[in-house]
Amino acid sequence: MSENPYREEHEDIREILRQFENLKAGRSHSFLYEESFERIVDHFDDMDDLPKALEAVEMGLEQFPYSGALMVKKADLLIASRKYYEALDLLDQAYIMDSSDIDVYILKTDAFLALDQQDKAVELLEEAIAKFEGEDRINLLFELADVYDDYEEFDKIFDCLKLILEHEPTNEEALYKICFWTDFTGRNEESIRLHLAIIEEHPYSELAWFNLAASYQGLKLYEKSIDAYKYAIAINEKFDYAYRNMADAYIRLRKYKDAIEALERVIELARPEDVIYEAIGHCYDKIRNYAQARFYYRKASHLNQEDAKLLYKVAGTYMNEENWLQAIKYLEQALQIGRTQTEFNLAMGNCYMKLGRMKDAIHYFTVVVQYRSRNIAGWESLIRCLFSSALFEEASVQVAIAETKTGSKPLFIYYKAAIALALGKQKEGLLLLAEALHKAPKLLKKFIELNPVILQDQGVVDVIARARRK
Repeated sequence: MSENPYREEHEDIREILRQFENLKAGRSHSFLYEESFERIVDHFDDMDDLPKALEAVEMGLEQFPYSGALMVKKADLLIASRKYYEALDLLDQAYIMDSSDIDVYILKTDAFLALDQQDKAVELLEEAIAKFEGEDRINLLFELADVYDDYEEFDKIFDCLKLILEHEPTNEEALYKICFWTDFTGRNEESIRLHLAIIEEHPYSELAWFNLAASYQGLKLYEKSIDAYKYAIAINEKFDYAYRNMADAYIRLRKYKDAIEALERVIELARPEDVIYEAIGHCYDKIRNYAQARFYYRKASHLNQEDAKLLYKVAGTYMNEENWLQAIKYLEQALQIGRTQTEFNLAMGNCYMKLGRMKDAIHYFTVVVQYRSRNIAGWESLIRCLFSSALFEEASVQVAIAETKTGSKPLFIYYKAAIALALGKQKEGLLLLAEALHKAPKLLKKFIELNPVILQDQGVVDVIARARRK
């Protein structure tokens, strides 16, 4: 056996090219076989030298005018040159020479697609799929799936991949692709039946178990999906995507400690990713281990410094601990990246409210309603802040603006009632309270939260009691 086959092949092509140059120059030369011309064309094609490749194939066809293989190579080059009709004519000739050459069908498909003749491409491939067997049939089904992808016929892509797996259940490319298209098309039930059949025949197919798990997950059958992921991991303990998806299923089930364990395994197996660190932070957040949540949110932020929401999440952990100053520090950093983000400004306003710095709080709530005038949470926070600051007249002005911007929500009737009562307008306030209770009785708690001592007002208590009796 040769010790260096690549070197011998390289020297071989150099000799063929030398003979080819002699032929072009009319010098004495050895006879070039049809296969030699094919190799010369491939060589120039690999070098992206289209003119020389075309020259070589033309010379080859002069020597071997009935060579189907050279016709196919020329057609390929013509398609690359956007001479689609010439390519189709040549491929018709190549078909006469050798109707069993799969490349004839594939190249004709490429030409039809380039001419925006999808129907002809599909018809041709379906004809070929019925004619070929084995690996050729599989390749044609992949080709047909690509055609459907180009024309956004997504369910038909799934159908092609399903056919491939019914003929070749362990085809890795099809197993990888059908997982995506199952999720995209929502055909989870079919995918489950298909992969259960594959597993019955090939129980150690980690991809089949993974796809089965993903399909269960798509139907929100998280317990079943976790069991299937565990089988995939048992077959391949380094299957990081199985751990990743299993963690998501655990999170959906609120099993945060199990999710953390799975995500830590992902970190061991794959390169660090901000989304994984963020997910671990989320899990610790949910179990109220805010220090660990911060640790992982910060790690995520180091990997993705443009994502302001990671800084916002760090701030959120401090807010949960009522450490308002530290929260403000991170919110300021987040606002440097996303100055108009509603959540950031609302959080900043709430922090300043908790610190009793009402002027600063009003500033941030005002930013929210300026940029998101239909955002009810922004208006609610601004009005509550103004009310808490005893700025009742300004609160009344802002309620009126909020109603015009958001479409007169019942919440604002409660706020108008509270403001009227605070301004000593007892009759007006009670009438507004009665109207609000009629329209949205469940929002009464918002009215009480605004000023809990209002329940000491007998008039208010009587209005609430009458509304509840109705």
